[in-house]
Amino acid sequence: MNTLLIILAIVTFVSTIIGGLVIIKLRKFLPYFFAFAAGSLVAVSFLEILPESLSIAGGVGFPTRYIFLIVVLSFFVYSLLEKFFLTHHHDLEDSDCKHECKKHHEEDSHGHIMGPIGAGSLVLHSFLDGAAIGAAFQVNAATGLIVALAVIFHDFTDGINTVIMMLKNKQNMKSTITFLILDALAPVAGVLATNLVAIPQKALAIILAVFVGEFIYIGASNFLPEAREHTSKWIIAALALGILLITVLTMIV
Repeated sequence: MNTLLIILAIVTFVSTIIGGLVIIKLRKFLPYFFAFAAGSLVAVSFLEILPESLSIAGGVGFPTRYIFLIVVLSFFVYSLLEKFFLTHHHDLEDSDCKHECKKHHEEDSHGHIMGPIGAGSLVLHSFLDGAAIGAAFQVNAATGLIVALAVIFHDFTDGINTVIMMLKNKQNMKSTITFLILDALAPVAGVLATNLVAIPQKALAIILAVFVGEFIYIGASNFLPEAREHTSKWIIAALALGILLITVLTMIV
């Protein structure tokens, strides 16, 4: 395997870890990171993932209408998932309160299931990022380097979003660190996988469309309302920074 490719894969791992550790160390600023994550998730959905999905779909003759339908269905399914699990979670809390064990439940709870679901999707997305690096290097080294640099910066925000998603949904630190490490390893695995198996283009377009619906839902319906509970003017600045960063990164490639 190309030595430069191996080095870049390692850098993506480090970039993701650093992004996650920044959040863990600065948890008191979580409302601002919620706003940043909301902006970056929505921006990356519209500016990077959806255009890529449409481009791939167009190349294999898969109707554009179906891509948008998948995005809408994904948004709907994730809203139903959160509604179901959130209701179930509150029912458990009410039952615990009746037994005067709410405090114990909060300390020992595994948290909201949407944390692992959302973080798991980011892990899969990071895997596809790594696969994109490997595929780009199969074109030529220059193209591979450009894509890799964009992914490295993007994976820094992925590390941020993974940790925020877990902490927002009351997951414990051990689980949060586990998903951060998985997210950091995912692009490395994606790079390696490109030398072993290729994802069918139509399947890849569908997977990316599913990510778009999920990330729009998480950013706009989950993170943004959480951030808006705080009246600081810096919340809007953090939201704008998340959008701006992704915009700049997508312009690099």
